[in-house]
Amino acid sequence: MHCPFCGHPHSKVTDSRVVESGIRRRRECQSCELRFTTYERVQAAPLMVSKQDNRREEFNREKLISGIRKACTKRPVASRTVEKMVEDIEAELQHLGNSEVSTTVLGTMVMERLRELDRVAYIRYASVYRAFQDIESFEEAVRDLRDDAQLPLLDMPPALPKKGRRRSVGPDVEFHPKQRKGPSNKDAENRETDNSQRGLISQE
Repeated sequence: MHCPFCGHPHSKVTDSRVVESGIRRRRECQSCELRFTTYERVQAAPLMVSKQDNRREEFNREKLISGIRKACTKRPVASRTVEKMVEDIEAELQHLGNSEVSTTVLGTMVMERLRELDRVAYIRYASVYRAFQDIESFEEAVRDLRDDAQLPLLDMPPALPKKGRRRSVGPDVEFHPKQRKGPSNKDAENRETDNSQRGLISQE
């Protein structure tokens, strides 16, 4: 087994596990010591996919994984989840025993799983698979999905309550602290009169 990193022809197996589609082996390169994963699967009769233009091609799981990953871009869907989805689809097709499957059946199987996994990814995949020609077709798909789930298409957070507006003060407004007023002239005259009268009384 050649190393995918440096091309060295020798590697050692560090772990082996039986999975639904075959055997999963974890290998370590004896040259660069980097690790990589390989899968061993039973070679069954090749499954052919018939297209709408009557062309036929062999089933390509990597191509199907790539298409689903594009639909799940920036969505909370793990890469392993997509791989597991394709493995389940491939196992189901082999279990049916048919040597040929149409793109309609294959696309429907993908959409059924995406519908339960992530609704945004479902709409993205449906827009390519169904080849929407106008906005009405897109709106119809969204409406059917919303009616089926009885939920909004996107899980939006609840709106925050609006706070009362505060009156802003412009930068050109100046504040002048209130100054304490001193005694008036009239009060000073009254005090002088009282003092002079008390002086006269004391002299008498």
